Amino acid sequence: MSGLDLSALRAAVAAHGPLCRVVVARVRGSAPREAGAAMLVWADGFSGTIGGGALEWEALADARRRLGRGGPDGLRSWPLGPGLGQCCGGAVTAAFEMFDAARVGAIDAGGPVHARPLGHAGREPPGAIRAHARAARAGEAGPLALSVDPAWLSERIDPARTPLWLYGAGHVGRAAVRAFADLPFAITWVDDAPARFPADCMGAAPLMAARPAEAAALAPPGAVHMVMTYSHAMDLEICHCVLSAGGFARLGVIGSASKSARFRARLRALGHGDGAIARLECPIGTPGLGGKAPAEIAISLAADLLGWRGMRGRSSAAEAAS
Repeated sequence: MSGLDLSALRAAVAAHGPLCRVVVARVRGSAPREAGAAMLVWADGFSGTIGGGALEWEALADARRRLGRGGPDGLRSWPLGPGLGQCCGGAVTAAFEMFDAARVGAIDAGGPVHARPLGHAGREPPGAIRAHARAARAGEAGPLALSVDPAWLSERIDPARTPLWLYGAGHVGRAAVRAFADLPFAITWVDDAPARFPADCMGAAPLMAARPAEAAALAPPGAVHMVMTYSHAMDLEICHCVLSAGGFARLGVIGSASKSARFRARLRALGHGDGAIARLECPIGTPGLGGKAPAEIAISLAADLLGWRGMRGRSSAAEAAS
């Protein structure tokens, strides 16, 4: 279970302007998602999910009503029964909060927890909120704590995750998403057919795009792009678009040494220089680790990216200390 993804919130506000964040703050009984699941809603779109179905539809409509009138923050609860057309049988309380650049900037990015009143609650945090903050500072907190009266929310601030754009929801793509579950990567999962995505995307954010290559332009600077679609032509088009845009951290495409040679020749014919083409990684993953089965490829890729992320973090820390 995750806490507040501050980097994703900051990026969404920068891209879309003021938005409403909806987070599952309390669950009783059976529900589609756990406490801490969240989505970000802006005027003409949203990212994330709190479980889909009628619950999510109602939450989206409520969030957009609040956006239209500039708030307020607050709580809303739903019983997951016949009234919503859902048979989970439990109940969900969601918190709705309005965010703009100023409000996001006021959050202490270096702190372990973000505690705040919802709406016009008193300024003194209640006991449950203070206890959660103490646990967060000790590294022992769950994702969040909720107080209803007065209305307060406390969330653990999760370390920034590396944006990973994964193209292809076939066998290897699904295995990769499983392998990356609970690792420090924020996965955007791109495919051109919604039916390829499983019912449970295991924390990845699905993005359906008729032309996946065009979705690459939506990735933030410094993203990792890993390409594994069902089509070599589509793979090549995605690589071409990522190389053309620049600003990425890594670019890899699944394949063999012969595919690598063909792609490099075709990218050269498309106008890319040797320096850019040299950044294309094919095959992907840790050399010598694993085989050709989807799970083996996925584990090899996860090991490679996790090691690379750790080395980059250590280098940044050494630079800061020097």
